[in-house]
Amino acid sequence: MDRPSTRMSSKKMSRRSTKENRIELLQGTLDMLILRTLRRGSQHGHGVGQAIRQGSADVLQIERGSLYPALHRLEARGLISSEWKSSDLNRRAKYYRLTAEGEKQFVAEESKWKLMVRTIARLMRSEQGEPAK
Repeated sequence: MDRPSTRMSSKKMSRRSTKENRIELLQGTLDMLILRTLRRGSQHGHGVGQAIRQGSADVLQIERGSLYPALHRLEARGLISSEWKSSDLNRRAKYYRLTAEGEKQFVAEESKWKLMVRTIARLMRSEQGEPAK
């Protein structure tokens, strides 16, 4: 995954400090969050972004310039598929769903993510004077 980090902004921060307080995501994290969201069922692109925002208690707000390229990238890799349908507002929208390959990828990425979180937590404890275990 040799692409730049995806940026998500915190909705609760003041406008003047938005740029300073952006949360930098590790490469691939947005893809994992999209796959996780689509495990619950098909969703249109805007709905995917809203689900991530709501699931993070408004801390993560996916920008359109990050979300749609990620959806297209995942679709090109065969991890999600799409079809055009009418939305709840009777507008034409592209709905995405997780494929079997996408489910396998999500399980693998979730496992790597959990290992990364444990490892970083261990390093943070060692920085605070506790020995790393």
